[in-house]
Amino acid sequence: MAPEDADQGISQRIFYIHVPIALTAYFCFGLGAWKALRLLWLGEERYDLESYVAIHQGTIFGALTLLTGSIWAKASWSVWWTWSSRQLVLFLVLFLFYCAYFMLRFSVDPGPQRANLSAVYALFGVVLIPVSFAAIRLAKEFLHPRVFTLHGPNFGGWILVTYCVAQAAMLVLGYTLYRFELGGKRLDARLRDLREVLA
Repeated sequence: MAPEDADQGISQRIFYIHVPIALTAYFCFGLGAWKALRLLWLGEERYDLESYVAIHQGTIFGALTLLTGSIWAKASWSVWWTWSSRQLVLFLVLFLFYCAYFMLRFSVDPGPQRANLSAVYALFGVVLIPVSFAAIRLAKEFLHPRVFTLHGPNFGGWILVTYCVAQAAMLVLGYTLYRFELGGKRLDARLRDLREVLA
């Protein structure tokens, strides 16, 4: 079991939830952009749904990142949010950008035009991921722990083991939810096609 932090005490334990959730959100957004690129490059219709589902999961994990981050901030620094922190604001911008993806997507009728517009939007959004991540890494105030540096892990022992297990578990959860939702959407599409044939 990982020891308590000397400065933050038990409230630091949310680190093992907050950071893996945030990195899983980045992973989902990146996966959505990769599937969007595959759609534009290969023109295969299935990549549109795969990109949409990945971005949907990324948005869910993004909301959880903001929620857990606010809880951690309140417990550690007695504020729910601070607008002066660039990394917090940039992650919020990233989150809102992907929320707007759904407004764009559902304002266009289903078909190739919607798929292509959504794919281009997803590719533009992926540019914000390294900007948001870099803001966290370059922050002067120590709001976010840096798990890995150029010289290796920033901490060791049970803290590192616990973090790695939590991160692996969160990525597996994110991918499982992605596959589950994707399977449900595909089944729904098949049933809809079947109803049209029988009608």
